[in-house]
Amino acid sequence: MAANHRARDPTALKRASVFVARDLTKTYRMGETEIHALRGVQLEIHAGEFIVLLGPSGSGKSTLLNILGGLDTPSSGSIVFKEHDLSRADEAALTRYRREHVGFVFQFYNLIPSLTARENVALVTDIAANPMAAAEALRWVGLGERLDHFPSQLSGGEQQRVAIARAIVKRPDVLLCDEPTGALDYETGKLVLEVIARINAELGTTAMVITHNAAIAAIADRVLRLGDGRIVGEERPARKLTPAEISW
Repeated sequence: MAANHRARDPTALKRASVFVARDLTKTYRMGETEIHALRGVQLEIHAGEFIVLLGPSGSGKSTLLNILGGLDTPSSGSIVFKEHDLSRADEAALTRYRREHVGFVFQFYNLIPSLTARENVALVTDIAANPMAAAEALRWVGLGERLDHFPSQLSGGEQQRVAIARAIVKRPDVLLCDEPTGALDYETGKLVLEVIARINAELGTTAMVITHNAAIAAIADRVLRLGDGRIVGEERPARKLTPAEISW
């Protein structure tokens, strides 16, 4: 891999807080009805951690991830990314935050069909301050030989890996993944998890993965369980497994 990537110092990285949330709430109004998506969440995430968020549909997982990623704002409480108070940021500041610090991966790949893998990834480099080359990002996800293939020429797992390459090409501090294996079969899903785990381990990127699949929790440094808009449980696996070691 390219020599310009800094080696990760796990001890140093674990000391720094990336996110600190205090009394985080989010309420949506639908007509006369209020929907409480988050209810007083307290949270601290450290640099370089691999976090898995578990919980049923409607538990608040995606809302929390969207607020951490600057795609949404809390109704009350605070969310701080390093020295940036996201809860007080205006839309321009949130856009800048997303561009400079966050990579997103969703269940569906959202690739542009008329562009090659390399071109899909290169789109992001125009808004990044210090991006990798698109080809380098694709090599990170194991697609160095598929640079000039169009999405229709790639499998679902390969398309998801292009989406991950697009997320990491700008060298984000944080990689936020919402059900990244949800549309994939078992073996392909494990390949995608291996890519995310490798990026976390080798680039030092803080990774957060939403999933309904409890088996995936075994690859995390820490597991947060959400229910009814609250964090209802937190645990650290007794032994952190590799994606190759888990099954479901």
